[in-house]
Amino acid sequence: MGLSWQQGPLSTGAVGRFVVSDALPARLLYAEPLRRRMRVRYAGTWIADSEDVVLLFEPGRYPVAYFPQTDIISGTLEPLERTTQHTDLGLTTWFAVHSRDKSTQRAAWQHTSLPSYASELEGRVAFAWRAMDAFYEEDERIIGHAADPYHRIDIRQTGRKLVVSHQGRIIADTTRPLALYESGFAPRWYVPRSDIDESCLNSAPTQTFCPYKGICSYYDIGDARLAGWYYPDAYPEVRRIANMVSFEPGLITVHLDGHQLHLEPGQTVIPHGPDRELTVDEVRPGHES
Repeated sequence: MGLSWQQGPLSTGAVGRFVVSDALPARLLYAEPLRRRMRVRYAGTWIADSEDVVLLFEPGRYPVAYFPQTDIISGTLEPLERTTQHTDLGLTTWFAVHSRDKSTQRAAWQHTSLPSYASELEGRVAFAWRAMDAFYEEDERIIGHAADPYHRIDIRQTGRKLVVSHQGRIIADTTRPLALYESGFAPRWYVPRSDIDESCLNSAPTQTFCPYKGICSYYDIGDARLAGWYYPDAYPEVRRIANMVSFEPGLITVHLDGHQLHLEPGQTVIPHGPDRELTVDEVRPGHES
């Protein structure tokens, strides 16, 4: 998922490889300027506002936004005695974050003994995503984690034949699915409602969210839990899949042009980090912390 997460090129489970003669280090970190205005809201007020944010990508992690300390409201950060040691970046100092009458311990950090090759992070502070009210790019809230500029979704119409079945019963049969190609994932196939036997679909109470597609609802199919899913109100960037249904080939039988699909290794979405603890209500449009 993106550059360093899921099966991206800097992740620990990369699906591809760098074609070079010498072996690369086991861990590669990558930092680059975000080149977008980012703001942080805490205790109902803006505590950071910067057009000079640096994104840090580490293997197996979502990108983390580092703000120049000069772009953080004075008095917001209180250094704590607690320090930790980062595998690649050395000593890390932790801060309590204060604003108005609210205070949160260990809500921000800074790498304070950086090696010479990591000078991009000098004098910069990162905020714990879950500890803040919200992060914004310009006036729009960013959900889940800092937006990964290397995460891409493409949707393509196709005439390929897709048949979905479970325990001998046909669930869906279509020659007009949409193929969704998402960074770090194998293709997902979305089926129009009119090509689905909806009597086979039982609404499940589970809901999740994707920072790139929106709130996701699920179906149980017979004894296969959460075997189908859909985005009732997909984000504008992926509106074409709104209310269409995709099916999990690891739970029920899915054939594409006569060939059975299987869930590829490393394709299961694994929640990672405190940013994934946001509730569905918190990510609904119009919600403000």
